Amino acid sequence: MAEHTYDVIVLGGGPAGLAAAIEATKQGARALLVERERKLGGILKQCVHDGFGLLYFKERLTGPEYAQRFLDEFHEMNIDFILNSFVTDVHKEEDGFTILVQSAEGMRYYTAAALVLACGCRERTSRQVFIHGDRPAGIFTAGTAQYFTNIMGQMPTKRCVILGSGDIGMIMARRFTLEGASVEGVYEIKDAPAGLARNVSQCLNDFGIPLHLSSTVTQVYGKKRVEAVEVAQVDADFNPLDETRRRVDCDALILSVGLLPENEIAEMLGVKLDGATKGPIVDQSLMTSVPGVFSCGNALHVNDLVDWVTRSAQTAGRGAASYSRANQHKMPQGDKIKIEYDKNDFLYVVPQYFDPEQTEPLLLYFRSREDVRNKRVKLLFDGNEAIRKKYMRILPSEMEVLSLKKEMTVSGKIQLQMEDANLDVRQ
Repeated sequence: MAEHTYDVIVLGGGPAGLAAAIEATKQGARALLVERERKLGGILKQCVHDGFGLLYFKERLTGPEYAQRFLDEFHEMNIDFILNSFVTDVHKEEDGFTILVQSAEGMRYYTAAALVLACGCRERTSRQVFIHGDRPAGIFTAGTAQYFTNIMGQMPTKRCVILGSGDIGMIMARRFTLEGASVEGVYEIKDAPAGLARNVSQCLNDFGIPLHLSSTVTQVYGKKRVEAVEVAQVDADFNPLDETRRRVDCDALILSVGLLPENEIAEMLGVKLDGATKGPIVDQSLMTSVPGVFSCGNALHVNDLVDWVTRSAQTAGRGAASYSRANQHKMPQGDKIKIEYDKNDFLYVVPQYFDPEQTEPLLLYFRSREDVRNKRVKLLFDGNEAIRKKYMRILPSEMEVLSLKKEMTVSGKIQLQMEDANLDVRQ
């Protein structure tokens, strides 16, 4: 089998993969991008709604418009890429990595000093929700329903129920309504929406679509096609309350019940994963526990905005190029310092480690465990305050970002803390 050698191989051709490959190339690395679909662009190809790029471009773009800007730059730089290709095997060698790729051209080996995992995330399916009933036609993930509607031009429903208040689910509730379908309601098992507050307002409230909190779908009716679902309110332990059960006639059940980072390749390489994010444990350059393997975008942790996907991908691209250029695989790895936090306050923090020898500035992503108000978040290096930011409100559904803009020395302890701020909510 033919073997092809690169400095950096990027797995995934969505917004993260494109940005990582571009950044690695800008840093002087010879990069290859591997994509399993027949077109580059990832999930953005089917996201025809606007709201993308507000942070990165300071413009309101649709998903395809956002992707096209990176596609244009990617092709202008003549970066190598292969489509309709799947990584079937990967090995860490003494001087880098070897991947085995299956494509229409056959099986080929590719080698590189560094890998960037930009494989994105996948939706939880009906098999992972455990709803009673058969599995008739008419049960779709929100992303699949979006593909049918926006790419294939086929409406998958005339009257539906949406389970889960993830962002794509709420966006599709609006899309279906605009196309003339009826959305009976969005049911969320938790007591707060899972998606962005702006989508609750713009996609549900503005169109009169009910959001039922502390509620879920308990059963699906229908043999060949969905005919109805049973819904019910739940108690504090998410157990359905029998007296609230009711039948809702519909022809489709749309699932928007969460996303999971795609990390099968990371697991093949022995990369350590974070139980909270389901993505790799990384330092501020986004290098994983396996030297030379970097992770970014939704493969690292599920982001709210594609703008942050791009930022993390650029960090990973720079890190991978630097690792390749400096032949760091031949150098001993220094000690990294764990970023400590109270799990009663924070759901997760990324990156999980800080490498004092890295020149990459620290960009810290976190989510709160609960809906909290009037808080101050501080990052401490050996007890010295590095970052301080005040928040009127922090929601678990909305990711927050802290940027360390100054150099800090640290000998052994980094802490992220949350405390009361006594803010005046009228300000």
